[in-house]
Amino acid sequence: MIRFDNTYVRLPAVLHAPVTPTPVRAPRLIRLNHELATELGLDADEWASSAGAAVLGGNRLPPGAEPLAMAYAGHQFGQFVPSLGDGRAVLLGELVDVAGQRRDLHLKGAGRTPFSRGGDGRAALGPVVREYVLGEAMAGLGIPTTRALAMVATGEAVYRDRPEPGAVLARVAAGHVRVGTFQYVANLGDLDAVRALADYVIARHYPDCAAAGQRYRALFEAVAQAQAALIARWMLVGFIHGVMNTDNMAISGETIDYGPCAFMDRYHPATKFSSIDHGGRYAYDRQPGIGYWNLAQLANCLLPLLADDEADGEAARQWALGALDRYGEAVDAAYVDGLCAKIGLQRPRAGDRELALDLLARMAEQGADFTNTFRLLSDLSAEASERDAPLRALFDQPAVLDDWVGRWRRRLAQEERPDAARQAAMRLVNPAFIPRNHLVQRVIEAATGETMDLGPLDALLRVVARPYDEDAGSAEYRRPPRPEEEVQRTFCGT
Repeated sequence: MIRFDNTYVRLPAVLHAPVTPTPVRAPRLIRLNHELATELGLDADEWASSAGAAVLGGNRLPPGAEPLAMAYAGHQFGQFVPSLGDGRAVLLGELVDVAGQRRDLHLKGAGRTPFSRGGDGRAALGPVVREYVLGEAMAGLGIPTTRALAMVATGEAVYRDRPEPGAVLARVAAGHVRVGTFQYVANLGDLDAVRALADYVIARHYPDCAAAGQRYRALFEAVAQAQAALIARWMLVGFIHGVMNTDNMAISGETIDYGPCAFMDRYHPATKFSSIDHGGRYAYDRQPGIGYWNLAQLANCLLPLLADDEADGEAARQWALGALDRYGEAVDAAYVDGLCAKIGLQRPRAGDRELALDLLARMAEQGADFTNTFRLLSDLSAEASERDAPLRALFDQPAVLDDWVGRWRRRLAQEERPDAARQAAMRLVNPAFIPRNHLVQRVIEAATGETMDLGPLDALLRVVARPYDEDAGSAEYRRPPRPEEEVQRTFCGT
């Protein structure tokens, strides 16, 4: 069994609370992520054993573990909650992977902590399955994400609206520090803890900032640019996080906390799925702006560190506003550049942005499928042919598409790139497969049924692990939902 370390426990005590996972009745490994285990330098056979299940289920501590619950605050739908923290999760420890990177191992559903606020500290199997699938899909898409190392059945029921099978998710991340972590200690007025946390983040995630003349400004810039890149990449695959509270924004730039998240089928910029997002605060097209808002809360926490001296608060505020503007420019540029790549444009020209955005407007008008539109566009040649038919079929009024395609083909003529090379490049940025909501729901229902059927889970995981690869045998996974299959609301995994 690998030896764990935990550097986070050396931070000021206000940032965490020691806690031991609460043992479960009968830990049983449901799935072990063998690919991730290999990345971590773990012996998959050892971790797939009953001893491994005992560790991953929280019944036994591995060598070097100093388990703790992390303290954090957060703006939840714009309302500040000063004390949240890991209410049902335990940071078991850290390990160094085969690439030399330090990674957290976090047990979600490991029992009560000082931050549980009356909750049972447990997790139901359904949300655990959702997070496993969505994390692996994001990894397959090449988007920074937390990932599940394992799912462990507890042999116990958890009670929500009804009794549900319990589970523990063993989650791996580059780090679990959130914007809300900084908010927690800043709200306490503990500047020493804010500084210690910032130094920790620099050392662990952004070491280049240590050599900067103003290290904390460099840190904020680095975090802001990482978030810009992440959110743009979400947008380019039609992903909607669903609950972008400040406690769900990881400083490391990873996608974290897959609750009411979803991928769009039909494209519309105002799409939302979350059952608790009544006003559409976290709708698809609002995500870049929410990133700005969340980063502004981080800037408020760091403001004393951003000043050259204590009397320089206004200058620090003006600098932070400029850094936030640079975030906005970065997320917009990354999104538009990505859109141009999705439609096969390699050499930027005036009018490219408008051309790409006009396609989205026509897709929204016609309710065209987001993923399939871009993937089928990748198949089109520079001249009209019978290969246009599948794409045209996605539009209720194909003439709406035809006008745009004519303009697009005239623009392609300026690229001077062979069709085959352009099509291959487009297929590298336009996935054929996403974890469609109805497929994820089907997997959850099978896994949480009486027989715990994991066949649909394994089949979906095989597909989303290689989302850019064509596979005729997986045609069913490209199909949008029929009306009776549509999932219109998704739920938090609390």
